[in-house]
Order: sequence, then C-alpha cells, then structure tokens
Amino acid sequence: GKQWYQRRVRGALLTLFKALVRPKLEYCSALWSPTMIGDIAKLEGVQRFYTRRIEECSGMDYWERLKYLRIQSLQRRRERFMIIHLWKVYHDLAPNHTTSPVEDSFKVHGRKGLEAKFPDLYTSAQDSDETLRENSFSVRAVKLFNRMPKEVRESETLEDLKVNLGNFLDGIPDHPPVRGYRSSGDNSLVTLLGLGGAR
Repeated sequence: GKQWYQRRVRGALLTLFKALVRPKLEYCSALWSPTMIGDIAKLEGVQRFYTRRIEECSGMDYWERLKYLRIQSLQRRRERFMIIHLWKVYHDLAPNHTTSPVEDSFKVHGRKGLEAKFPDLYTSAQDSDETLRENSFSVRAVKLFNRMPKEVRESETLEDLKVNLGNFLDGIPDHPPVRGYRSSGDNSLVTLLGLGGAR
C-alpha cells in the first residue's frame, strides 16, 4: 500500500519495476526501438521516475543512479536485445526478421570472424526509403552486432553470449538522452563504438 511504497525500499522498488513496468516498455523492442532523441528520452523518463524514488539515491542524477544501482538505461537494454536477437537468428533460435535468408545475412572472415551483412537497397529507392531502411532492425541490428568484439559475436551458447556481452557493455559509459540533461551524443553503441562494422 501507500505506506510501504513511501518507504522506498531499494530492492522492493526495483523488483516491482523490473517485474511489472519494464516488461511493458520492452515488449518486442528489438523491432520497434525508437531512434528519435525525444522518443528515447520520453521512455527513459519512466525509469528515471522510479529510480528517483529510491531514498539512498537522493542527490544523484539519473546517470549516477544507473551506475549506483547497476542497471542499464532502457536504451542500452534495447540495443542489447537487438544484438542478442540477431545472434539467435544466426543460430536458428529466433524468427528471421531480416530481409534476407539466414545464409545470405551473415559471413565469416578468417580474421574478423562472424559478421552480419547489410540488406541490399534498390538503386531507385527514395530518400524516405533510405531513412526507413537505416532505422530498421535489418540495418540497426547489423551495425550493433558487427561492432561487438569477436568473442561476443562468436559466443557458442546463449548463456555465453549474455555473459560476454554483459562484460563488454559494463566498460562502456551509459548516459542516455534525458530531458533537462546536457549530453554530448545519442549514447547509441553504434556511435560510441565508432565505425567498426560500417559499410
């Protein structure tokens, strides 16, 4: 009830958020993940609202709370889901949401290892088509996947993938767009990890 909520017990509040709220924000997010800064910030505002009510986090800004509570931004989680889903597609563990058959969607380099391939774009495509394509799962997931270290991309099991990916992401700053915060970028892994995997 109200009294229990007002105590702002860290573990209980986070458990409630993770069990009842976050799944609704992340359902099928690998496919609909927003690209507009305003939309990303609006979604992030939900988690910002909940974490602000944890008493021991009073005085911390949202980015500091993420680090203190050892949770990822919703934006970072959505990009993580996209990487995991594309790995599952390659291993035939999930439906193929790319525009090409699996055998045409990946390649293996001797030095670089497993990489995903970008779908073709018809030469007659309009600028609006190119924008839709760049924001699609088929392109965004490929960019994300190819920027991961070889040991992440070539993880043998799903559990190995989650561990390897988690360890890698732990070392990357997570400062998502938030209303009222000054940010130097969009916080996307595509941007933070540079041109690796670019066409």
